[in-house]
Amino acid sequence: MIIIFRRVSLILGALCCACHNAQAGFIDGASGSMELRNFYFDRDFHGDSATQSRRGEWAQGFMLRLQSGYTDGLVGFGLDAAGMLGLKLDSLPDRSGTGLLPRGSDKRAADDYAKAVVTFKAKLAQSELKVGGLSPQLPLLASNNSRLFPQWFNGAQLVSKDLDRFTFTLLQVDATKLRDSTDYEDLTAMAQQGAYPATVTSDRLYYGGVDYQPLNNLTLSLHTSTLEDLFRRDFAGFKFKTRLGPGDVFTEWRWFNAREQGRALLGEVDNQTLSTNAGYSVQGHTFSGGYQKVRGDTAYAYVGGTDTYLFSEQQVSTFALANERAWMLRYDYNFAALGIPGLTFNVRYVKGDQVDPQRIASVKGRALAAGGGEGWEWERTTDITYVVQSGALRNVSLRWRNASMRSNFADAADENRVIVGYTLDF
Repeated sequence: MIIIFRRVSLILGALCCACHNAQAGFIDGASGSMELRNFYFDRDFHGDSATQSRRGEWAQGFMLRLQSGYTDGLVGFGLDAAGMLGLKLDSLPDRSGTGLLPRGSDKRAADDYAKAVVTFKAKLAQSELKVGGLSPQLPLLASNNSRLFPQWFNGAQLVSKDLDRFTFTLLQVDATKLRDSTDYEDLTAMAQQGAYPATVTSDRLYYGGVDYQPLNNLTLSLHTSTLEDLFRRDFAGFKFKTRLGPGDVFTEWRWFNAREQGRALLGEVDNQTLSTNAGYSVQGHTFSGGYQKVRGDTAYAYVGGTDTYLFSEQQVSTFALANERAWMLRYDYNFAALGIPGLTFNVRYVKGDQVDPQRIASVKGRALAAGGGEGWEWERTTDITYVVQSGALRNVSLRWRNASMRSNFADAADENRVIVGYTLDF
């Protein structure tokens, strides 16, 4: 499996050598990194209806990234490549399925897996076109990077900043390579506890967005996307931050609208979601919280495998089912304020209620719907990270994430993630 790293290196190296004399910028602007991520994941489920009582695996990931500069001339051309290798350290069939490792029909995780993506790029002034492997972080398409490797998409993306204070984004993708998969697959919708059929596929997503920054501390956004024959989504965003007293006050509002599109293969899609956050930062402390409300007849709709881009999203639950209301509280502390740079901590709590259980596929959800009840859930998450600042282990990161979730329509869960990371830049 190491061969895949060699191939990626040879591809970029050969191109660099060929262009060395005539296209010095291709090499001079080049960079690379090797990221190591050691990941232990353990989630325990509690409840009589749980089909799997535990998911627990341990794996090691290696990701090599190579990025060229741009060739000289009016239009500069370049090439990026990434090679990934995942190794199983511990897994059993009765506790596989963590998202760290691919598994077969017998539920046995692969001993190792490897994948690679290549991205061609071109740049004219402040406009950049990328074609091939993409890992976007956009309001309506947020690639997931919560396991060993990022989620990748195959397609083309154009980002232009030629107009002062504006960022324009155009995107088209036709397949996704999930975080624990080696192959590109058709696009889907996230099931959302059975609200949408996860087996229905689409072979194209179109995306357009504009972000406007009238002031340095204010950003206004409008984005739209179409997952062909499944749904269309629109997004409006407002983000503001300013100095107040000894610290900074900030707020962000995100509004989403989704409805069925084309042949409507998912069935009905009717969702409007408002997600808000506001807070204050001072002397290493950050206090924040928000309100979120899901409206319409169906749950929040988003692309399968991606992040929601909602403030409510936690380790176990997204708090975005039909009619759900959520309240969020969060506290962050940076220990650099106490003279301990590299150490950070946060704790989050989300409480959701008013859930319409009609489209929840779980045993508890069906029983709740039959009785005419409303669903509720809560989750508490803590996250502590330390990055070594000096010595032989400089830049090694240690992270522990812990979560507890309880609900009257889904099995309770307790989860721990321990992640050791290191990135070598060259």
